[in-house]
Amino acid sequence: MKLPASRITSAEVTKKEKWLGYLIGPAGALLLNAVLATYLNIYYTDVLKLTTLWGGVFLTAFPIVSKVIDAITNVIMGQVIDRTRTKEGKARPWLFLSAFLVPVTGILLFTVPEASDTVKAIWVMLSYNLFYSFAYTIFNMSHNLMVPLSTRNGTQRGGLSVFNQITTIMMSGILVALVFPMVIMPAIGVNKVKWITLMSILSILALPLTLLEYYFTKERVTEETAGEQEEKLSFGKQLKLIFTDKYMVLMYAYFFVYTVGTTLKNIGLVYYCNYVLGTYNDGITQMLVSVIGGVPMGIGIFAVWPLAKRFGKRNVTMIGFVLYAIGSLICWLFPTNLVIVLVGQFIKNIGGLPCAYVFMALFADCLDHLEWKTEKRVDGTAMSIYNIIAVAMVGIMTGVFNWMLARAGYIAPEEFTEVADATHLAFADAPAFLASHGLTAQVALDAIKPDQGIYTVAMQQPESVGRMITLAFVGVEVFTGIILAVILWFINVEKTIGKEQEEIKARHEKENVA
Repeated sequence: MKLPASRITSAEVTKKEKWLGYLIGPAGALLLNAVLATYLNIYYTDVLKLTTLWGGVFLTAFPIVSKVIDAITNVIMGQVIDRTRTKEGKARPWLFLSAFLVPVTGILLFTVPEASDTVKAIWVMLSYNLFYSFAYTIFNMSHNLMVPLSTRNGTQRGGLSVFNQITTIMMSGILVALVFPMVIMPAIGVNKVKWITLMSILSILALPLTLLEYYFTKERVTEETAGEQEEKLSFGKQLKLIFTDKYMVLMYAYFFVYTVGTTLKNIGLVYYCNYVLGTYNDGITQMLVSVIGGVPMGIGIFAVWPLAKRFGKRNVTMIGFVLYAIGSLICWLFPTNLVIVLVGQFIKNIGGLPCAYVFMALFADCLDHLEWKTEKRVDGTAMSIYNIIAVAMVGIMTGVFNWMLARAGYIAPEEFTEVADATHLAFADAPAFLASHGLTAQVALDAIKPDQGIYTVAMQQPESVGRMITLAFVGVEVFTGIILAVILWFINVEKTIGKEQEEIKARHEKENVA
């Protein structure tokens, strides 16, 4: 099959490439993933009510098992990318395929049939793995390699990294963090049909935008070796090359610690705003917390890269994580005080700016250093390890969070209707229902407004649930921020990377002439 040609032909990175390939193109799939990262667990616990399925074992075990599968597919995908040879590069062809796979599997995540618990569990497991272990793995692997493979020019690479991250921040920091809690979530509540409609729209949106990313990106680094005969290394030899390089090992350790903290924070955000800092889907609390997170990210667009160029990517990021830990500690000490939490969140997110915007450029420097040291390019395998850490920790931390939620005694919201029907009690019966089950509504029942005849009643949670959610959302990152600053101290690859890149270019020029 002949692949459509890239619309980018320039030897240097162009404005069109930055805006269409790195800013707008990835927006569809990244928006879908950002929504899933924040709300998919809510769908499982509050809409499908799977928290207590099989005694709480299902939502604890299935994410962990699924991420083992995801880790395996990441290894396979890394090997496939490293062995792909086309005129359009080695990663971009898979980006093209993912444009069609991501929408279909995204829709399947939410179209869980009304059936027995066993059928629901099977559907959830299959759809989850089709999306994360298959479709999104293909997208994420190829998408993340675009910056390292785009160019060796440090300034241009850094600019692409910033543009790439702006898209992520726009999706998670503006749409998901602001629009969803203020407008979307209060409107859809726990109504399954509305969830399916919304997520189908978001899934379909990923198709044209991912194609845009494919058409307006270019693998210049891959083109350097187009005329060379490359030795095919076994997976074991590639791993040996990677894990005998101190910078690669440190980068993976860094990413491991960072992912543990951010995963728990992302999962805990909605629960924290609903049950600790505010009330269920109040439309204000999560919006305020997210605005404080979004404002620094907006500032970072203009500030981070100039600072990184002057003082070094590592140095700026390291100092940032000290602030990150301080801000998290402030929130942890006063978890129910809105003003203090917002101050802490502002400090924390200022500290997180360098990591958000320059991580992939620093990772790309480490890949270039590895190539200089070994004379081998193992982008696919290196990125597969990066993704394995990401997906494994997401699965493990999701399982841990759900286990802690179940152990703490989390109580999912209940739906009532104007008039009793086959699946819901009438709202008039709510007081008796709550009393008979020993439950207390979070807010007075007469203050709850119906949405199309449906009343969603959130419960007052036990203190143990509040403590557990607070630890997940702000407590863990106090420790991860400190650990990350220490790890970064030893990643000083920037001292010699310029000279190493020049030597790599000279090698390839010599090979191509020969």
